[in-house]
Amino acid sequence: MEVFKDYAYYYNAFYQDKDYQAEAVQVDSLLKKYGTNIQSVINYGCGTGRHDLALCRLGYQCTGIDMSPLMIEIARENAKNEAVTIDFSVADIRTYEPQGKYDAVISLFHVMSYQNSNQDITDAFRAARQALDQGGIFLFDVWYGPGVLSDKPAVRVKEIEDEQNKLVRIARPIMHDRENVVDVCYEVYVIEKKTGNTKTIHEVHNMRYFFRPELEFLLKEAGFELLDNIDCQTLSETGYDSWTSYFIARAV
Repeated sequence: MEVFKDYAYYYNAFYQDKDYQAEAVQVDSLLKKYGTNIQSVINYGCGTGRHDLALCRLGYQCTGIDMSPLMIEIARENAKNEAVTIDFSVADIRTYEPQGKYDAVISLFHVMSYQNSNQDITDAFRAARQALDQGGIFLFDVWYGPGVLSDKPAVRVKEIEDEQNKLVRIARPIMHDRENVVDVCYEVYVIEKKTGNTKTIHEVHNMRYFFRPELEFLLKEAGFELLDNIDCQTLSETGYDSWTSYFIARAV
């Protein structure tokens, strides 16, 4: 079970029920609503490339970056299997220097919430601005503060299995009020069906939740105008029941 040493290898297993195509359709609708003639898109924190593949099916020219070499390896293999040309490369979204300009920068699955400090998020926003000409669209999602504090994180258990293994993931949250960060402490048990051998993996994902005024300020400092923020599930106005929110900004 050496393949499970890194989260990238079982990432797709835990999110096999995630509807990437439906989310790509959402992104498509938002890019068309807030942008003009958007064709080229770069994905900051692309993971295994599933969103990029879905967006390619909708006609976009996609590029993806991620700081995990294993994620990028899987993304390249996924693109190869679908005979799709996507430029995937290993890079940190905070320091990435794009070789060209794109019509839009997207960052999905709460990648921006992994930017825990003000410096982290500022650097990521500035790197996104470098990838855009004036008028380009920046679309990302985050954990949304009003919803997170109204319905606080709790212990959650998820079980899945495939032909070889059963996986059990327990997520235990620790909240830090001064940083607006939740440490999501994962214990993952990988149980080999044939032998019963079990491997335990421990990970901590530090997730920051954000509020509109701070993001509006930080986006402006990086060269963006905030156009809107909406609930990720309903695509309507956010409220205290909105755990996640899309933010849409324009490069100025």
